[in-house]
Amino acid sequence: MNLFPAIDLYTGWAVRLYQGDYNQMTVYDKDPLSVAKRFRDAGAEYLHMVDLEGAKTGETPNLDTVRTVAAQSGLKVEIGGGIRSEEVIKKYLDAGVLRVILGTAAITQPGFVGEMVAKYGDKIAVGVDVRDGFVAIKGWTELSDRTCFDFCRDMDSLGVKTIICTDISKDGVLGGTNLELYKQLSETLSLDIVASGGVSSLNDIAALQKMGLYGAILGKAVYTGAIDLAKAVALTKGAAV
Repeated sequence: MNLFPAIDLYTGWAVRLYQGDYNQMTVYDKDPLSVAKRFRDAGAEYLHMVDLEGAKTGETPNLDTVRTVAAQSGLKVEIGGGIRSEEVIKKYLDAGVLRVILGTAAITQPGFVGEMVAKYGDKIAVGVDVRDGFVAIKGWTELSDRTCFDFCRDMDSLGVKTIICTDISKDGVLGGTNLELYKQLSETLSLDIVASGGVSSLNDIAALQKMGLYGAILGKAVYTGAIDLAKAVALTKGAAV
């Protein structure tokens, strides 16, 4: 299983939100590149980035930061947050990221995901942010009328390869992840599933790996020290920790 330590960007800083609430933001580091290099030094190969400003506006205010991290961190970078047009997709891919994550656009623009997957293949992933069983959009500020499972099945049928699924209720609270949700998804779909939200212990990581999940995103737990990233990486590679 692949681990994706996360950097959420706001005004060029590495921050974390509590359950997606922009009014409950913690600044962890004003230099995201230094954070990414620490992740790399702990053994990480991938990095998950979210532009929190872009999630609201659909613009790319942190593009220069993303470009710098992709070029200098030595990590394979995926980026999400407000990617709702091919123009933005091209900007990020040209900046050197591995893949872009579509969220709101997958709900609000019918056909857009299929068109982009046909054009860019596995460089397109889809983020499924879930609250009370329904898909949330626009930086988690609105709920759509689509259920998580129906939406994921639709993405599968469009040729999407990778789904990043976040249980918003678990995000940032260090209370453990929604193992039942990921178990159901992994048993139902042929997609590469990345678990996100509440992954807060080595036990969580071991349980997700046992399900055969493609990956897990590590956020607040890494910043607070609840998870030692080097030990987590070793665990996914079969080492005793």
